[in-house]
Amino acid sequence: MKEIRDKSGEFLLGLKEPQDDFLCKPAQFSEYTVYFIPEGQGTFHADFGAFPFKGPVLLFSTPLQVIYINDCRITKSNIIQFHSDFYCIEYHREEVACNGLLFNNIYLDPVVVLTEREAGIFELLLGQINDEFMQPAPSDIVLRAFLQLFLAKASTIKMNAISTSQDKPEKDELMERFRQLLNVHFLDLHKPSDYASLLAVSPDTLTRRCSKYFRKSPSQLIQERLILEAKKQLHLTRQSIKEIAYNLKFQDEFYFSRVFKKFTKVSPQTFRDKTGISIVADLYK
Repeated sequence: MKEIRDKSGEFLLGLKEPQDDFLCKPAQFSEYTVYFIPEGQGTFHADFGAFPFKGPVLLFSTPLQVIYINDCRITKSNIIQFHSDFYCIEYHREEVACNGLLFNNIYLDPVVVLTEREAGIFELLLGQINDEFMQPAPSDIVLRAFLQLFLAKASTIKMNAISTSQDKPEKDELMERFRQLLNVHFLDLHKPSDYASLLAVSPDTLTRRCSKYFRKSPSQLIQERLILEAKKQLHLTRQSIKEIAYNLKFQDEFYFSRVFKKFTKVSPQTFRDKTGISIVADLYK
């Protein structure tokens, strides 16, 4: 693996060609991780979601997501990983718009399907990143610029796919309303039956249509939405664990920690230690 680290030895950016069995078992990384798979197919698992893919594609995961690939028949791939200390997707959200599009969106598939021409562009970018790593003193500025271009290009392709409904050819208005309701009520309503009542459908209907549309059950989405907000506050604010637990309406920080660890496999404090506090944290005071 080619990589750069800061003066204290902390990982900042890396590029590697993994072995075939690299992601056969569930893994968690402290960094944002992007897989470029020009050829091959499989099923990408990220937390509760399962997303079949066929190359050429890009696959995206956020820090400390539980991820793996099964039914894997991949002949070639690259992985690029970066820590938020090296490139903050929240700070650069206006230029790149990848936060909430490629990363940190529980409703969208973490997959960007590429044409052969687009795959060639990403191969070129990865080649340029690799060339910079090969320099006697790789430039952080150059590597950051290539990474930003990589993410910006991927964001543009994803937005075009969404605008032309390539991601979900058959729009389900009921599920779009469920998405809206969940974003409004996720702190207070924690049962699928609560949302089924608001939508005037049976819980079975909600589960069936949600699983088809989002590839996750209502229970999984409800839990992911709460944990996503917890991760956001841990990374983007300087509030204490106790304050965040209060914000999320947990009875105390200990119950919050148990729920968070059950989902992420790490405690809130460990998540914060591994991902760091964003440079934009002071904007959220």
